[in-house]
Amino acid sequence: MSFASPYLLLTLLVVPAVVAFALFFERRRTRYPVTFTNLDVLASVAEETRSLRRYVPLALVALALAFASAAVARPSANHSVPDQHATVVLLVDVSGSMRSNDVRPTRLEAAVAAMQIFLDRIPSQIQVGLVEFSTNVEILSDPTTDRDSLRTGLSYLEPQAATSLGDGLSAAVTMASSSLKQSGYVRTPGQDVPAAVVLLSDGKQTHGTLSPLQAADQAKAAGIRVYPVSLGTPNGRVTVGFGEINSIPVPPDPQTMHQIAQVTGGKAYTAQSADEVVSIYRSLGSSLGRQPERHEIGSWFAGASALFLLGAFGFGRLTEGRLP
Repeated sequence: MSFASPYLLLTLLVVPAVVAFALFFERRRTRYPVTFTNLDVLASVAEETRSLRRYVPLALVALALAFASAAVARPSANHSVPDQHATVVLLVDVSGSMRSNDVRPTRLEAAVAAMQIFLDRIPSQIQVGLVEFSTNVEILSDPTTDRDSLRTGLSYLEPQAATSLGDGLSAAVTMASSSLKQSGYVRTPGQDVPAAVVLLSDGKQTHGTLSPLQAADQAKAAGIRVYPVSLGTPNGRVTVGFGEINSIPVPPDPQTMHQIAQVTGGKAYTAQSADEVVSIYRSLGSSLGRQPERHEIGSWFAGASALFLLGAFGFGRLTEGRLP
């Protein structure tokens, strides 16, 4: 929260001055002795005098003055709203290692469930695209607001063969840039654009033309942040073969994922369970594609001031028939 006229906060000095004056006046009023012949009456009066309830109206008046002082300083707060040009591309690894069941039920099934949650959380007006990569790169859905179409695309994901991480990232960056141009967005040189790539992969690159860091450089040049998610445990394995079965280790590659995030200005994540990957995508769905918008909230402070003032008069009338 910030204030358009912070110097007007000096009016808050009125609050302690009013409280001090009220307490001084109260002491003067109780300075004169009163004679009581009935001790029970005297005890009840003394108890009432000591009661903290007599100061409640004064506290409410002080709060009313404080909120009124804040209101005249024109407070404002940032509010996150969806960007009308925003595009997010879901880029998912469908290499053979995604069959590993170290993340239950399998890495790929856990990833699909997480992306379903992502589609539930991201604002409906934000364009979302879907790209898969293995030995080759395939676009399953161009950026769209049609969530049913995206869910259909997710149902087509199946583990395949190798890992062309660099080529997949390059395709996702190209898709996001094209979507921004189609929406009429004009980039300011040197600034990031309202687009992001959420990359999920579970291993090192084993195929493809571009290296992951070359593709990351493309994303940086386009102003697109990449949010890599490294899925799997270090002890993950897959079995291959029919007659002779081989168990092959398929550890994830979080180091490369962190490097991609560092180059593009995004944030890298690691997930070793289905719950962790769902939590990550839920968080990203609630944060990506939004921009801050400032709103003045002086009316809120003015309303609170009026309520505190009414409360002070009401409490004073109910308890003592007056304000302190």
